[in-house]
Amino acid sequence: MKERRQENRLWCADLVKVEWSTGQGQPGTAEGVLEDISALGACVQMEDPIPDGAAILMTPNCAEGACRSECPDERKAVRFSGIVLYCEFRGFGYFVGIRFSDETRWSSGVFEPDHLTDVAALGQS
Repeated sequence: MKERRQENRLWCADLVKVEWSTGQGQPGTAEGVLEDISALGACVQMEDPIPDGAAILMTPNCAEGACRSECPDERKAVRFSGIVLYCEFRGFGYFVGIRFSDETRWSSGVFEPDHLTDVAALGQS
């Protein structure tokens, strides 16, 4: 598979809530598994497909305190908006590539997913 990332991505495993709208039908909401993340986007594994180009809102499960926001309700404090770049079925689920909007880029100072692993650092050992 062709690498789509323009910057270093970090592998992770964390539950997220994904909401989407295509503008042509009913909006959707589902839970997914955050597979990797970078400043510009993420990949989420889903049970059902999400159309390319759909507007997306991804909310991390911050019940364990992984979100760094000062908001009293941490679960609603951190949200990443963007669009779906691709959605591919890979054996056991749909992998959805998300490009974050400039206003909601990711950093570990805002949200740190569980089991965060720097892929680039693995190759340097």
